[in-house]
Amino acid sequence: MDANLANEHFPTGWHKTFYTLWIGCFITGMGYSMTMPFISLFINELGNFSRFQLNLYSGLAFAMTFISQAIVSPYWGSLADRKGRKLMCMRASGVMAVTIFLTGLSTNVWMIIILRFLQGAFSGYINNATALMAGETPHSKSGWVMTAMMTAGVTGNLVGPLLGGVLSGWFGYRIPFFITGFLMLAVFFATWFITKEHFTPITKQALKPMSELMHQIPNVKLIVVMFITTMIVQSSVMSIDPIVSLYVKELMHNHGNIAFVAGVVAATPGLGNLVAASKVGHTMDKIGPVKVLITGLLVATILFIPMIFTKSPWHLAFWRFLLGLANAALLPAAQTILTLDVPQEAFGRVFSYNQSFQAAGSVLGSMMGSMISGLYSYPAIFAVTGLTLLVNLLLVLFFAKRPGKGAA
Repeated sequence: MDANLANEHFPTGWHKTFYTLWIGCFITGMGYSMTMPFISLFINELGNFSRFQLNLYSGLAFAMTFISQAIVSPYWGSLADRKGRKLMCMRASGVMAVTIFLTGLSTNVWMIIILRFLQGAFSGYINNATALMAGETPHSKSGWVMTAMMTAGVTGNLVGPLLGGVLSGWFGYRIPFFITGFLMLAVFFATWFITKEHFTPITKQALKPMSELMHQIPNVKLIVVMFITTMIVQSSVMSIDPIVSLYVKELMHNHGNIAFVAGVVAATPGLGNLVAASKVGHTMDKIGPVKVLITGLLVATILFIPMIFTKSPWHLAFWRFLLGLANAALLPAAQTILTLDVPQEAFGRVFSYNQSFQAAGSVLGSMMGSMISGLYSYPAIFAVTGLTLLVNLLLVLFFAKRPGKGAA
């Protein structure tokens, strides 16, 4: 722990809350990434599917979580402002424990798709845990704590595919779901009994309408563009995820430990993100989030070009690692821009809207990737994804001409 934190006044029991939520975010990120890269291979074992059917069902299995998440996120954001974040963390971890465990028991693809839909409707552990810690942390140390909380999920996303690849290769594709279900149950009880939240409820009547708060924002168009940016960036991340193991299988000509190699390929963006996160944060403080976002979008667009021509899973892993470095500058920069001119009392709802756009991006990306790969080829996904990021870059350049205070 940073030695300077000892001189700060924190609420009673804050360290137990912090460590518990950090581990909870780590397990949530790890559990998701331990199961999702291999779900297409799991689905393949549940029936005799054509290439198109397998890609389509894989895309649906990914998309269903984010469809429901996009629909209900604004409701959970409003409820969290009134009831507190701890309850939201318990809701998310408890339902995830049940739905993920039951997914491992699935006997057909539609069971997987329905359970994924339910999981998305009650998700949000990491977002609410981060918001909870933001309320428990002195402003002078919020940067350190927020960075640590972000690192928890990223580290989990890095470890998950590697662990999931090993477990799937040794014991089959159901075991990671069972293990994740038990771990999320442990997170539920730990959050319930160990964490403390010093929260003052806000009545529904006291919340100002968003239409009134939006009039207080100098550059509303830029805020809308950040919502769209969140959607497109998430789409670019998710376009390959539903079928990454199938693509690796094709690149390896169906020989070797496909699950492990697919796990490595799935993990490399998380590693790149982890490596670059701290540097990107300091750079944003120096030159502003808009410039960081523009640079990140440009680099990410360029990196999709060599992926089109990749013939080796290890080359794909390398380019995805570099993409992870660039992605570290994208969503954090967009979220930072959202905080510049938005009234603090609207943070919960604005970020819940942003989460809805992020979920919509996951739906768009996973369905786009599965449809394109099913109808054309896997490399075509990278070409289309690169073009969408280029369009996003042009949007940001156009609407960031008059950024809000502190954005430049």
